[in-house]
Amino acid sequence: MTRKEKKALARILVAGALLIAVSIWKPEGYIALAAYLVPYAVVGWDVLWKAVRNIAHGQVFDENFLMALATVGALALGEYSEAVGVMLFYQVGELFQTHAVGQSRKSIVSLMDIRPDTASVERDGAFVEVDPDEVQVGDIIQIRPGEKVPLDGVVLTGASTLDTAALTGESVPRRVAEGDEIVSGCVNLSGLLTVRVTKPFGESTVAKILELVENAASKKAKAENFITRFARVYTPAVVLSAVCLAVLPPLFVGGWSTWVHRALIFLVISCPCALVISIPLAFFGGIGGASRRGILVKGGNYLEKLAQVKIAVFDKTGTLTKGEFEVASVHPEPGVTEAGLLECAALAEQYSTHPIALSLLRAYGKPADPARVSDVAETAGQGVTALVDGAAVAAGNRRLMAAQGLTAPEDSAAGTVVHVARAGKYLGHILIADGVKDSTPAAIRELKDRGIRTVMLTGDAQSVGDAVGAQLGLDEVHGGLLPGDKVDCLEAILAKKDPKDALAYVGDGVNDAPVLSRADVGVAMGAMGSDAALEAADVVLMDDDLGKLAVAMDVARKCSRIVRENIVFALGVKALFLILGAFGLASMWEAVFADVGVAVIAILNSGRMLRSK
Repeated sequence: MTRKEKKALARILVAGALLIAVSIWKPEGYIALAAYLVPYAVVGWDVLWKAVRNIAHGQVFDENFLMALATVGALALGEYSEAVGVMLFYQVGELFQTHAVGQSRKSIVSLMDIRPDTASVERDGAFVEVDPDEVQVGDIIQIRPGEKVPLDGVVLTGASTLDTAALTGESVPRRVAEGDEIVSGCVNLSGLLTVRVTKPFGESTVAKILELVENAASKKAKAENFITRFARVYTPAVVLSAVCLAVLPPLFVGGWSTWVHRALIFLVISCPCALVISIPLAFFGGIGGASRRGILVKGGNYLEKLAQVKIAVFDKTGTLTKGEFEVASVHPEPGVTEAGLLECAALAEQYSTHPIALSLLRAYGKPADPARVSDVAETAGQGVTALVDGAAVAAGNRRLMAAQGLTAPEDSAAGTVVHVARAGKYLGHILIADGVKDSTPAAIRELKDRGIRTVMLTGDAQSVGDAVGAQLGLDEVHGGLLPGDKVDCLEAILAKKDPKDALAYVGDGVNDAPVLSRADVGVAMGAMGSDAALEAADVVLMDDDLGKLAVAMDVARKCSRIVRENIVFALGVKALFLILGAFGLASMWEAVFADVGVAVIAILNSGRMLRSK
């Protein structure tokens, strides 16, 4: 409990004790008013002050105004104990609310306590402690066992294991050695590491994640925006209704004090704090709950959309498959050797960063001589052309061969095929295999169990896509797509779906930014350390576990269910008690339950998001 909460609790206990003492004493007349004003002032002075201050600033219709008006009116009518009781229980509700919100924020803060306080950087041959903001790209830093990794970089010396739980939600440590990239926010568990910094602190993984979490609260869901707009109209409406209830009936039936008392009860019941607090708390708790599992949701609006997802569209390479291409087999034409075919392809592809090109270079097994290659041109979705030893070489798919005026054999369903031609002559093809991730089949089954339709979009040949789709049991596969084709294909799927359903696109966040942006919910996975993924997606899975998508959907659906429960419960109970209060069938104490009691129950319900596993 914070110092502020302890102070509020002390005021409540003192006021409660004074109220009991005065009730036992039972003074009369002005002495009674003076006696009850003491506990009233102890527990309610801040509410009165806030009401006056807000009115001075033009903010009239809020819960402070309603409570001040209702309790001061009760005092004026001689209902002293009720006035103090209403204010006392209102402050109990406020304390409970403050504690719940504080716990929610504390959960996020402790989760994201990954910002290092210092970095040990090399200066004049010695390591000195500085603020991470002062470290420059290229500086050498030292990370001792037990310390947080302060900045992104590459390991120069040493080997260790890293605790990545704060980023990925995974408890299994990650092994790193010389040449490996490491990201800020992890904890060095064992060995001493010397690291060359590759990004300034402001662009590091930890800084970007903290920024995402801090900005998440500003992106409100439709339910939150609805409650905000509702409160702006609802509160003035109930104040006007209370005035009418206090003034109009007495003009015809008399009994001014009775109707004014009913109007004051009406005001206490009408306070909308149950909705105004519990709905944002539920979304905040949902974002925190997802974060504990290594799932970053950039706002309540995306969490709300995620709960409505009925179609999940996946990129293939690096998402459903390992993205670790390896040469499975080499098929040269007659008169061409396997070594010669592989050398020709590797030389042409040496400047490409595509995983297929990297697999060819690994299979070649020798340093590619750049002096032998010139005029390299890479065509997205087709392949590479270059001059190798002065001869025109093309390495890519059947579309690239067709552009060269050549006919290539049908692609194999067993993997990706790279066709190779030189000087206008077809040399053969190389089969590249990319296996499905171990966790992917179970992840797809979990999505299907939740009623999600699964679709795959890939730039590989349709036969390759169909083979993977059949292996995983996907509902739909679209192959042979260029980057622009993926957007068109996604548009077609969006046009056919039910408007109330949402579509999630899951990719690696690097090459799929246009599709991630176009989807109702863009999900980037395996994104630890990927700036493009953090920026392009609405939801970020911080490791390579596709099963986290089902977990994210479960969290989102639970959050939406709690929000609906709170809205129905709060409005239902308030509507019932407003009617009872208007007809004189509800006392001030019942009004307290309709306000404070409903708020506490709704906040407790929202608190389930904070405790969800």
